Amino acid sequence: MKLLVLYVLAGAMVLAQNDPGSWTTYGKNSQGWRYSELDQINTRTVSKLAAQWMFQTNAAGKNETTPLVFDRMMFVTGPNNFAWALDALTGRLIWSYKSAPQSGLNLCCGAVNRGFAVKGGKLFKVNLDGTILAMDAASGAVLWQTAMEDYKKGYTATAAPLVVKNLVVSGMAGAEFGTRGFIDAYDAETGKRVWRFYTVAGEGEPGGDTWSGDTWKRGGASTWITGTYDPDTNLVFWGTGNPGPDLNGDVRPGDNLYSCSVVALDADTGKLKWHYQFTPHDVHDWDAVADPIPVDVNFNGRPVKALIQANRNGFFYMFDRTNGKLLQAKAYTKVTWADGIAPNGRPILISGQDPTEEGNRTCPGMGGGHNWQATAYSPRTGLYYFTSSERCMLFYKTSQEFVEGQWYQASTVGRSEPGGGRILALDPKTGSTVWHFDTISPPTGGVLATAGGLIFAGDAEGYLIAFDATTGKVLWRFQAGGTIIAPPISYALDGRQYIAVAAGQTMLTFALPK
Repeated sequence: MKLLVLYVLAGAMVLAQNDPGSWTTYGKNSQGWRYSELDQINTRTVSKLAAQWMFQTNAAGKNETTPLVFDRMMFVTGPNNFAWALDALTGRLIWSYKSAPQSGLNLCCGAVNRGFAVKGGKLFKVNLDGTILAMDAASGAVLWQTAMEDYKKGYTATAAPLVVKNLVVSGMAGAEFGTRGFIDAYDAETGKRVWRFYTVAGEGEPGGDTWSGDTWKRGGASTWITGTYDPDTNLVFWGTGNPGPDLNGDVRPGDNLYSCSVVALDADTGKLKWHYQFTPHDVHDWDAVADPIPVDVNFNGRPVKALIQANRNGFFYMFDRTNGKLLQAKAYTKVTWADGIAPNGRPILISGQDPTEEGNRTCPGMGGGHNWQATAYSPRTGLYYFTSSERCMLFYKTSQEFVEGQWYQASTVGRSEPGGGRILALDPKTGSTVWHFDTISPPTGGVLATAGGLIFAGDAEGYLIAFDATTGKVLWRFQAGGTIIAPPISYALDGRQYIAVAAGQTMLTFALPK
């Protein structure tokens, strides 16, 4: 088993993202691959995998955390501004943190939090009421706290931050409340904001003419899932959410930039280098927040610095990440709203697919295709792994007046038919599905790839499942006793590889017998 060393310099932790034994950022590396180089647990040994310890958080709500592991400790965030530091070997509680959310806080989709970031002995997280803070990793003491935006206007924060050099980059939530989305970068030492990029183009700004009147002021485009960073290009890639209001586009004519897009930002300044809009003038709530993954591939016989994403609108996309040129787009699920993507990058729309007052059936449904759940890329297989909902929905259009800080969706959906989900392995070079595994319900958990030739994923029924990464064959499964919404991770201690995942209100770890 391959292990690197955790270095210590002047009493501070100097963490290497390529240390297989630790997990020090949301996506394992800044590119978001969620690939562990540990291989002790592999296709031959995984059948012996057994639970090691469980930690009961006793925090009600959806647990979507990606725990960090370093210095023999595991750092876990929970719903409603909870956090814990645990002994990674035993699960023993070392410290805990709780900050009661503001009363009257308006939330779209639960009081969730998706994890910490870390740099030099400081942990960074966001709180629901729109603040970002630094904590001492050893004690849990708060070192600084900065308000990102006013929660009374509908802003909240749920994403795990991303450390880029000396900056802590984070997004926000709140598009369903008529907010104007943004991506922020803060000085890791002081908490002072260094730059902000608004994901809704304002009047007089590039893209501002894609909004009507002052609708840009409440245009949505939340940034509620962690982006990625590519050191080769010094670009931060971040996905943006739906425009507001969600399903009634009559009040916001135009493409509504930069909603439902990926933006490539200069990491030092936050300046926009390029963008691509997956779903212009979205009226189906197809947020494009899924992690955009930088990978190097051979495409049409030449090496390409690519960026890939399985989008909520049902298409898989691959770009040249240096300039944003679209290289390919291919449907990976049932799609009824577009007949492919044109060479100019715009969808070839199928008429009659917009929401109506009576309800209109469209595929995929509001949840996607692939939604927000963490994806994985394995350099071992060259495949990209993600989940997908396989169902269609009835989309309704309604009218609604905007009231600051209040729900502003002007829409609703109804399920038109039952449907399950899939876990897919896709070849980025071709956009073709190599294998898939059908699930009873739409998958709720994220995906982990490992050098042991495995894929781990959780489902709504509470099963953590290990697949052969090449064939999709199920090699192991465990009933965790609670819905798995969080993605699994892997780490190593004292010569043993562990798998860890949150299920229900429990943090669980697994390892091979000694």
